[in-house]
Amino acid sequence: MSSPVSTQTVANQPAPIQAADLARTTVRGQAATVEVEMGFDAATGTVDVRYRLRNNDPAKPLAVFDRGNRHEVSIGRQTLGAIAAPTWKGMGEEVELFHVAAPLPNPRPISPPSPLALEVAAGGELRGAFKFALLSGAPKRLRWCLGVLPWQASYFDSPSSTDAGKIWRASFAVANEQETLCTPWYDVAKGAFAP
Repeated sequence: MSSPVSTQTVANQPAPIQAADLARTTVRGQAATVEVEMGFDAATGTVDVRYRLRNNDPAKPLAVFDRGNRHEVSIGRQTLGAIAAPTWKGMGEEVELFHVAAPLPNPRPISPPSPLALEVAAGGELRGAFKFALLSGAPKRLRWCLGVLPWQASYFDSPSSTDAGKIWRASFAVANEQETLCTPWYDVAKGAFAP
C-alpha cells in the first residue's frame, strides 16, 4: 500500500523537488478552477502536488473533498482539517490519485467513513499541497483528481471550525453528485503534463 511522506529533508538524501521543477496545468470545471503543480521524485517514489482552487460561483459556497473521512479522524489516523492522504488506483504504468467523496461501502462498516468537506466561500480560494509515496515504484504516467460540489445544505451537517476553515460531515449521496476535476496525465519521464 501507500503512505504519506514527511516533507523534511534528511542528510544524505536527495533534496526535495523545487517549485521550478514542477509541471503546471489548469483544470476548469463548472464549479471550480484548479491550478495544479505536480512533480515526481524517482529517488524516493514521491508525488508532490500543490494546488490553488477558485470557487467559480460568486454567490454560493463550494464543498471540497480533500479532507478525508470522519472514521480516519475518529481513530486518530487523520487530523481534522488537514489534507488527507489520497486514495489511489493502478500500479505499474498508470497511477491515479483521488481526493473525492467515496460512496458508502457495501457491506456497511460499523463506523462508516463519512466524507469530510472543506467549505470554500462564494468566489473564494483554497490553497493546498501534499506529498505521497508510491511503494509500487515509478509509474510512467500519473494524474490527480479532486471532488467538488456546489453547496447544498441538505448534504452537510456537524460543522467543525479548524485552522483550515469550516469542515463538514457530508452525506454519502455527495459521491454521486460531486464534480470530479482531474489533471491531464503527467508524464514522469518528461516531467510534464500531456497536452
